[in-house]
Amino acid sequence: MNTSILAAVGSGWLVGFMLGLLGGGGSILATPLLLYVVGVSQPHIAIGTGALAVSVNAFANFASHAIKGHVWWRCAAVFSALGVIGALGGSSLGKAMDGDSLIFLFGILMVAIGVLMLKPRKAVTVECRPVDLRMCLATAAVALAAGAASGFFGIGGGFLIVPGLMLATGMPMINAIGTSLLSVGAFGLTTALNYASSGLVDWWLAAEFIGGGIGGGVLGMLLATRLSAYKNILNRLFAALIFAVAGYILYRNWGTGVPD
Repeated sequence: MNTSILAAVGSGWLVGFMLGLLGGGGSILATPLLLYVVGVSQPHIAIGTGALAVSVNAFANFASHAIKGHVWWRCAAVFSALGVIGALGGSSLGKAMDGDSLIFLFGILMVAIGVLMLKPRKAVTVECRPVDLRMCLATAAVALAAGAASGFFGIGGGFLIVPGLMLATGMPMINAIGTSLLSVGAFGLTTALNYASSGLVDWWLAAEFIGGGIGGGVLGMLLATRLSAYKNILNRLFAALIFAVAGYILYRNWGTGVPD
């Protein structure tokens, strides 16, 4: 197996492992790994290929949540359908933007996600709300915004979708996580297909990345139960990794990503 294949499979393994171990956030590493470890030269190809990998992983996790009955199907379908519109617009804007500037903004986003991961997660008490005009409008707004952000950066966007669903509908967190995965998969697939229409997806590389992610995800899920008592420590370590990668991205793209 040559070096490039090992890098792709290994990078996918790391993303899958982080997702399995922490239950989210790991997909934010897909684009940086494709750029700086695998060696993809064009930022747009890294984003398009990473979006496809994120989509496949999300659909796989969605299936397990659906089997366990965690999905609110009507909310999932409506949120995904509306968010796909946002993802199409966001990914079109991302494609039109200079690649280095887009990656620079991606680095800033990583800093924001790292900060969110450091904040302690408190149990939130929610109450189911009536399906009225107010709920529908709130859900539509959150779906469009989350889809646009997901499409623009080529990320899953679960960190936006989960609290957005809880805020708009009042569903419990476990249901929000399960329900969000359909949207994450749909947004990623929309972004990948939009990029693919411009020849900006490396399909073979995506297959290698996804293959590694499956193996990493299995191991991560097996370890998640054993290390559940150390979840806060693991989140802090992962946040530190995100800050380090974000710093490297901002350093690499400072001259080209920031306009004079």
